Amino acid sequence: MSSTTEFSDPFSAAVRRGDVLSADCPSREVLKHMTSRWGVLVLVILLGGMHRFSELRRKIGGVSEKMLSQTLQGLESDGLINRKSLPVVPPHVEYSLSPLGQEAAQHLEVMVNWIEEKLPEIMSWRHSREDDKTDG
Repeated sequence: MSSTTEFSDPFSAAVRRGDVLSADCPSREVLKHMTSRWGVLVLVILLGGMHRFSELRRKIGGVSEKMLSQTLQGLESDGLINRKSLPVVPPHVEYSLSPLGQEAAQHLEVMVNWIEEKLPEIMSWRHSREDDKTDG
């Protein structure tokens, strides 16, 4: 098969790139890990450097140990974070971004910053919608 034919076939391009809209596409699992409530926060926090589990838990208000652990496992399985277990007592585990995770976190940071910047506008919109519901 020539390279021209290869690139003109949309199915082949979708297979090479992934097809996030397809229910069985593996990219959905990565998307779920990265963009979950806790996944986004973990990745953005790790942009600041290595953190231990307890530090992450303290910084992320509302996350349970179980959810943080699951989030870290998912991000690690996707190659987005590195986990380093230190042979000390009590045990210490450190988490940092992999090069792939660094790139992903930078994209997510842009989204998080946009949300923070637009939050007054978003809250105003929500408030006006609530007023419409009570008036109607």
